[in-house]
Amino acid sequence: MSDTSPSPAYVSRTPKHPPRTFFERLSALIHREPEDREDLKAVLEAAYSRDLLDAEALSMIEGVLAVSELTAGDIMIPRSRMDMLEVLQPIDVLLPTIIETAHSRFPVYEDSRDNVIGILLAKDLLRYMIDRELDLRTLLRPAVFIPESKRLNVLLREFRSNRNHIAIVVDEHGGTAGLITIEDVLEQIVGEIEDEFDDAAVEQSIFPDGKNRWRVMALTNIRRFNETFGSSLDDDEYDTVGGWMAGTLGRIPRRGDRIERDDLRIDVIRADARRALWLRVSRLAAGAAPAAPLPNQG
Repeated sequence: MSDTSPSPAYVSRTPKHPPRTFFERLSALIHREPEDREDLKAVLEAAYSRDLLDAEALSMIEGVLAVSELTAGDIMIPRSRMDMLEVLQPIDVLLPTIIETAHSRFPVYEDSRDNVIGILLAKDLLRYMIDRELDLRTLLRPAVFIPESKRLNVLLREFRSNRNHIAIVVDEHGGTAGLITIEDVLEQIVGEIEDEFDDAAVEQSIFPDGKNRWRVMALTNIRRFNETFGSSLDDDEYDTVGGWMAGTLGRIPRRGDRIERDDLRIDVIRADARRALWLRVSRLAAGAAPAAPLPNQG
């Protein structure tokens, strides 16, 4: 009759205390429950300092926390940068714009850019290749409209449940303020998502965003920034505004960082684990408009 009890050798190989998981190790850092978000962030910073989290993981967790605090108006693509199509234009006339911009979705308006009547999916144009008599209006999908105050965590949940990837942001008067995509929201968590159509050397990098306020790419050349705003940022050691901010702060800029200089307030509104991505520049005192002309597509 065989002995069914485990052998001593088998017992000795069985660990009495399994290795702690990452979350167990993280929990060991917390001697009390965090009382607020700042307390929680301090715990995460402590975990990062003890190499329980790498910089990318820390940035993603902070991004998740930030998503519930940000609104659509904080990260939307402003009206001036929206590529829109006019519904009365023949498709053949619109095709060069569609091909050049290489977007997968386009807001379509009628009469006024404030009157968005639908969304065109570029893939739906394949039907036009077969039937040249199709009217643009017949290819449109319904547009989703949201207020600037919509919280990103709520918007992300709606994007997922409705299987929608784009929303038109409207201002308090019902006019078009901008647009936002599911990719824009996800980038707040995982950082910049680049594809084969992204151009790292975009010439236009300063965009109007209201009275005495602009959105600025962090890669904007400092000399161009100074010429535009009449500022005097140091361009001897740094080439870009994002690089200047990192040098001034003494670390990688994060969302919410702010520097005031030359009657300007510069806020970081998008950043990843490696660099600042987008800035909001506001004039602190009433003054003239930027010296350099800014194209307005809206």
